[in-house]
Amino acid sequence: MARGTFITFEGPEGGGKTVLARRLAEELQRRGHVVRSLREPGGTRVGERLRAILLEKAGPNALVIDARADALMFSAGRAQLVAEIIRPALERGEIVIDARHVDSTLAYQGYGAGLPLDELRAIQAFATGGLVPDLTILLDVSPEVGLGRKSGEGVNRFESTFDLAFHARVRAGYLAMAAAEPNRYRVIDSSRPLDRVAPDVIAAALSIL
Repeated sequence: MARGTFITFEGPEGGGKTVLARRLAEELQRRGHVVRSLREPGGTRVGERLRAILLEKAGPNALVIDARADALMFSAGRAQLVAEIIRPALERGEIVIDARHVDSTLAYQGYGAGLPLDELRAIQAFATGGLVPDLTILLDVSPEVGLGRKSGEGVNRFESTFDLAFHARVRAGYLAMAAAEPNRYRVIDSSRPLDRVAPDVIAAALSIL
């Protein structure tokens, strides 16, 4: 059986990763593909417990997490997800769609928080066993627009406690990674209404299938 296809969604906050990943999955299923939709952190029992810590809402008793601890916890959840879900699905020939993956740690804890990129890349290679997405869809949006789309219960720790300069560094990091790997990345302007973005996302995925 042929190996499946691994597609990841990346980008700054408010780019529409969850919505657009779901729309892509629905379109591919309509075309007869077997699709496994995932999110990070999460997707396994271990990952969901880590998600509750990592994306805790802001408040007077909220955890203060060091950037290195952030990177290691995100990576631990990712290691479990790859071993338990992603690799077996790819071996069965399925299409795996993952909202966030390795590049998120490089963007947020590396470019955003200033941790050494080489060290983070080594941790990610260990966590994933060297697994690299076949396609990474970067939903690019400015921090001002993206954060402006978030409110109320949808706001997580990264959106509520990190300043605009941090999110600007995250975006710049994503664009730098995309420029370094143009064959893997597709950069899509996600400042537009999501109904206009979705056709570009679907076209990017179909181009590699």
